[in-house]
Amino acid sequence: MKLQNYNLHDLYNAAYSWLLLRGSVLVISIIVLLIGLRIIKFIGTRIRGRMTKRKVHSSLQPFFLSLALTALYILLIIGVAAINGISISAFNAVLGGFTVAVGLALSGTFQNFAGGVLILLLKPFELDDNIVAQGQDGIVTSIQIFYTVLITFDSKTVIIPNGKLFNEVIVNVTREGKRRLDFEIKLGYAADAEQVMAIIQDAIKNTPAILADANNRVGISALEIDGVKFIVNVWVEPANFLATKLTLHNNIMKDLQSKGVKLPGT
Repeated sequence: MKLQNYNLHDLYNAAYSWLLLRGSVLVISIIVLLIGLRIIKFIGTRIRGRMTKRKVHSSLQPFFLSLALTALYILLIIGVAAINGISISAFNAVLGGFTVAVGLALSGTFQNFAGGVLILLLKPFELDDNIVAQGQDGIVTSIQIFYTVLITFDSKTVIIPNGKLFNEVIVNVTREGKRRLDFEIKLGYAADAEQVMAIIQDAIKNTPAILADANNRVGISALEIDGVKFIVNVWVEPANFLATKLTLHNNIMKDLQSKGVKLPGT
């Protein structure tokens, strides 16, 4: 019984001594922690509002907010630990080694992530744009952090990693709002050049999808041994490019035949 009283007495004295020495530090740590949590919550609200005001892409907002809050929480924990005299050098060494290992393992993923962030921020293309990249020609249907999804004109779904996409040439067909349709027609020297060009001009006027106020051109591009090449340059909306090409080819052929112009092979 005396032994138990002695142990309890020593424990009480030790606790009392610790409170005298460290109690004020503990109270300060708790106060700093509570105030820090309130400040982080306030900063998070401001960051979310600022990103919404600046129209940061919705795919990036959660990431940036999470990154900022995580960094603030880590700083708060380090600060509280420092107030209590806890050494964080060991944690730094472990964290540094872990970061290097993860970085080496996920280097390709980080490249795709960085490419996704740059695409969403710099906007070389947007949803529903027609782009040509990585040998693919299609409509952008989704822009994610790590990859971009295209639907090609023959209904194939193409998923391109953002790291490769951003570091290569991207042709944005949609951005300017119009696209030039170029092709050539080769006829024999028996054909009247002036008549042929007039027929082509009429076919262009009778194709509604062609932009009438654009700089559309028809002319002779080459004189070859076996015939004359006529070049056609017309402007169309990007979405109508292929349909307009097929329609205009059909209209020109029918008009040439109806006017008695001899086509090659006939």
